[in-house]
Amino acid sequence: MDPRTWATVDDYLTDNLLGSDEALDDAARAAADAGLPDIAVSPPQGRFLTLLATMIRARSILEVGTLGGYSAICLARALPPDGTLVTLEADPRFADVARGNVDRAGVGDRVDIHVGAALDTLPTLRDDAPFDLVFLDADKANNPAYFRWALELGLPGTVIVVDNVVRHGAVADAASDDPGVRGTREMFELMAAEPRVDATALQTVAGKGYDGFALALVTD
Repeated sequence: MDPRTWATVDDYLTDNLLGSDEALDDAARAAADAGLPDIAVSPPQGRFLTLLATMIRARSILEVGTLGGYSAICLARALPPDGTLVTLEADPRFADVARGNVDRAGVGDRVDIHVGAALDTLPTLRDDAPFDLVFLDADKANNPAYFRWALELGLPGTVIVVDNVVRHGAVADAASDDPGVRGTREMFELMAAEPRVDATALQTVAGKGYDGFALALVTD
């Protein structure tokens, strides 16, 4: 199928189900103007995150990979006034863009942006735990470590979402030497072997291409 069809359907779904969203449009524009990579979640995917966090009544959310703050806005909107989103970003320039975006979106009071390598920051978050929802959307080579930390900082009932796990289909290639593919495959092996987790993964197509996400529930 022509990928342009995916983009057309994305636009249709956005127009008909989501409508216009000035804050998110501004966030996407600010990220583009700052030269950030165009790898944020799409509007329908962002709404999925908002709905998921709302359905589980999340009060504390952890995000690994802030980028320009688009997904942070989507997640923070689901929080109660006293809720908190802790989001980790390695690049100080990206974090600055994200701060401006979440503030303009009116959710800055609920968003705590930590700058630095996630694997250095995660061990410092034990006092902020447990988290009700963990969204992993950073460097895929470190997905196994991020997944372990999601378990460490969660509790029974915590939902873990991992973005970009299909890797344009390459995740099925056991011979791949791509670090992101290898990291994602190792994470799936950990999920499959972890008795405290029920998990699945879905392939997706969208305006930004072919990929997918994993969804896991901590059960014990």
